[in-house]
Amino acid sequence: MSRRRRVIKKTEKFDNRYGSPVVARLISTIMKNGKKSVAESIVYGAIEKTREGSDAVDPLETLHKAMDNVKPRLEVKSRRVGGATYQVPMEVPPARQMALAMRWIVTFAHKRKSVPMMEALASELKEAAAGQGNAMKKRDDTHKMAQANRAFAHFRF
Repeated sequence: MSRRRRVIKKTEKFDNRYGSPVVARLISTIMKNGKKSVAESIVYGAIEKTREGSDAVDPLETLHKAMDNVKPRLEVKSRRVGGATYQVPMEVPPARQMALAMRWIVTFAHKRKSVPMMEALASELKEAAAGQGNAMKKRDDTHKMAQANRAFAHFRF
């Protein structure tokens, strides 16, 4: 029996400009201290900046491509078996895939110092859509860790 309570799924919220739940989640990920209007201006500005270089009709095309590229398929979780702790590779649920991808992109955009957040987020999204950048490296490192520990996959339960 699980010791934790069941997680209640919340209804998806949509953003005002594009009507997309992905953009709404990205705004929430960027938001600090409840300053939603600041987060919205950062995200919408970054989406416009990513659109400048390409001839894409859909403004969210780069964002969706970046998210799909950065989403991890596998990750390792610690399992304690018989006094030893093993790093067991597990498949990542879709909601967590999206959360991790957004968190990694926003984290690496924050780490770009001396650049405004709007430009940092735009460049991070462009790089992720192209299959490069820090967020892609993080995803690859996560996959390598899971691949290295696939001998312990039988501890999945």
